[in-house]
Amino acid sequence: MSNIYESAANTLGLFSSPCLTKVELRVSCKGISDRDALSKPDPCVILKMQSHGQWLEVDRTEVIRTCINPVFSKVYTVDFYFEEVQRLRFEVHDIGSNHLHNGVKDAEFLGGMECTLGQIISQRKLSKSLLKQGNTAGKSSITLIVWDWDSNGKHDFIGEFTSTFVEMRGAMDGRQVQWECINHKYKMKKKNYKNSGIVILNLCKIHKMHSFLDYIMGGCQIQFTVAIDFTASNGDPRNSCSLHYIHPYQPNEYLKALVAVGEICQDYDSDKMFPAFGFGARIPPDFKVSHDFAINFNEDNPECAGIQGVVEAYQKCLPKIQLYGPTNIAPIIQKVASSASEEMHTKEATQYFILLILTDGVITDMADTRDAIVHASHLPMSVIIVGVGNADFSDMQMLDGDDGILRSPKGEPVLRDIVQFVPFRNFKHASPAALAKSVLAEVPNQVVDYYNGKAIPPKCLSDYESSRTVGP
Repeated sequence: MSNIYESAANTLGLFSSPCLTKVELRVSCKGISDRDALSKPDPCVILKMQSHGQWLEVDRTEVIRTCINPVFSKVYTVDFYFEEVQRLRFEVHDIGSNHLHNGVKDAEFLGGMECTLGQIISQRKLSKSLLKQGNTAGKSSITLIVWDWDSNGKHDFIGEFTSTFVEMRGAMDGRQVQWECINHKYKMKKKNYKNSGIVILNLCKIHKMHSFLDYIMGGCQIQFTVAIDFTASNGDPRNSCSLHYIHPYQPNEYLKALVAVGEICQDYDSDKMFPAFGFGARIPPDFKVSHDFAINFNEDNPECAGIQGVVEAYQKCLPKIQLYGPTNIAPIIQKVASSASEEMHTKEATQYFILLILTDGVITDMADTRDAIVHASHLPMSVIIVGVGNADFSDMQMLDGDDGILRSPKGEPVLRDIVQFVPFRNFKHASPAALAKSVLAEVPNQVVDYYNGKAIPPKCLSDYESSRTVGP
């Protein structure tokens, strides 16, 4: 990146911390219109990224002379963070010869489009109409193609053994290879020094470790499920002190956490239909306590259309139920685990399940919950728990497993760490993005750990619908 863009990149934090994954974006346009019917435009595409509500320029393509269907050589390299909503804007400008020295301010704006990096990655190829002042710019469109920095052949260097390559091949063939272990300080001091021992290589294998991006670009969908605590400890929803109180202008903590996390996950689910459940309430018509009821009251189809659909179902559900108890979360973990188990038997990387549990108190079925989590750790599944309110959440820290290996009541350890717990109070004065970043930070590694542990490679990209068009 040239110096002209470094200040913007630093402001965006592109250089502030190491990034595990980089992607390359390649851009082309089709049918670019120009006000001057007698000449063709000289297009250039400027990439901007949103930071703290402002659009900052990150990079721009070269200018292609007199072309309405440009395919640009310039490749944008962008750091990818699954746990963030990375909003991008692509602006197409006509950079005529008289504008080269005056900059883009004097150039004609031909149209633009906005999207998230997650949308591009999950679809791999994204085409959208160019918009100008809210309207389509004729029949103009822009197409973006994403490439994994680690899989495009440029940066997939594993290592080399220049002096012992033939010996290494022998180890790959099953023959034992050995080298003398030399300490050069000893060799200089002792005349009769031969070695400090023998290093023996019994077997050499090259194992490809696929990345999170490999699986997403291979067609793996994130199946996002929400479970909401409706126990009486939340307080009467009609009371302004209740954690479930619906304020006309200010969303409660449940809604803040739901939207913050859901906004990230929805980019990786093609149908945008999300199952949403409640637990710990008496539900109509017989008002028996349930710990895994659909909040839209359609047990045959608990899915809601988009995150906004989940929000609306939650708000409509509150007046119809009676908050009760106890706080049991094992049933909802087992329900999602049942779906994840079906996916496991396909032995393909097609669906990975994320369960978001929003709860206000100490769970009362700890033994069953531990058992359910140990079972789920063998499945393509992760559990995110957000603690709402000011209760004692020390038991939740044990489920998280960061301080030690979680075990079932019978002593069986989790196969892998799949639980992330975060108390909402730690982010009460932070942005929703900060909360989402914290609770989703471990998901990419959890996805990779599961599929690599099962030796399941990403689906072949040629088998995946790599081109989807989103039009007006």
